[in-house]
Amino acid sequence: MNYKDLGYNNYFEKYKIENNLDSFEVGRVISEHKERYVVKTPTQEYDAELIGNLRFTAESRYDFPAVGDWVAFSEYDDEKALIHAIYPRKSIIERQAVGKTGQVQIIATNIETVLIVQAVDRDFNLNRLERYLTICNASKVEPIIVLSKIDLIDETKLESMLEQINLRIKNVPIIKVSNQTKGYEQLKAIIEKGKTYCLLGSSGVGKSTLLNALAGSNQMKTGEISTSVNKGKHVTSHRELIVLESGGIIIDNPGMREVGIADTNKGLEMTFDTIFEYAKNCRFKKCTHLHESGCAVISAVENGEIDEDSYENFRKMEKEKMHFESDIQERKKKDKDFGKMVKNFKKQRKEGKY
Repeated sequence: MNYKDLGYNNYFEKYKIENNLDSFEVGRVISEHKERYVVKTPTQEYDAELIGNLRFTAESRYDFPAVGDWVAFSEYDDEKALIHAIYPRKSIIERQAVGKTGQVQIIATNIETVLIVQAVDRDFNLNRLERYLTICNASKVEPIIVLSKIDLIDETKLESMLEQINLRIKNVPIIKVSNQTKGYEQLKAIIEKGKTYCLLGSSGVGKSTLLNALAGSNQMKTGEISTSVNKGKHVTSHRELIVLESGGIIIDNPGMREVGIADTNKGLEMTFDTIFEYAKNCRFKKCTHLHESGCAVISAVENGEIDEDSYENFRKMEKEKMHFESDIQERKKKDKDFGKMVKNFKKQRKEGKY
């Protein structure tokens, strides 16, 4: 294995040279556990933590390493290391942090392609697919839809699902796989050496099974199916980066119950491009596409030119995005006010008023 096999390229090498990081070793974060990290090089893995300055100057989650990051580190003991710097990220897969207003959760970084996995026997959901696609589009990474467990439904039902997808989602590749390894050769064919792929999907859809099939070994534990609810038991408990022997890098993720939109990069416009094209012909520039006279989007929905369910999903996600952006602004205002208060307190204490 070499650094290219881990995904290292000229983009990161240029940053290392320009920022005088030659005195440090370079490695990739392959797992994270409560601000403790495992950093991998072509020859070794290190248990790592941040240096104090990096930890105390961090202003947000973006200032901490995430799975997929490249970092500059120094070894201080056998297989132990200190992280001194995080390299710039080429891409960030993120969502709204569950239960934390106006905050994001970084799922993985430096990804080229996301494999969106849905199990056709119990998990198929077009609205959720559009959510995952919006996350991908906001991050400017290529999405591929993987329909798993196709052996558990008949051909007619599968064809119906494919037709539904093609009506609402355009120009996104679809790969069908089964528990009997059908379709995995097609999936293996798209995995390129040195490229990083991220698995996204709900719990029990077969992500770990898929990873094991690609790796040709049991890299991740898989759960048995519950006969009472026909759901796979959730096994993956943390994000982990796996380098495949055949080439390619896969980041596995715990199943996501909530896929909150943290879209500030026009991900919605790319996912719902048809709606935005019609919106150009709306009578009013700031049309909300809800009740305005002369709304081209509403007319297209009524005429069947825009799928009604997709329109409703778009409206819901756009509302989430607006709330999220509002929450971010509110958090920034509170942080700014708090900063002013601290600065004023220090000034008055220096003047002897405290």
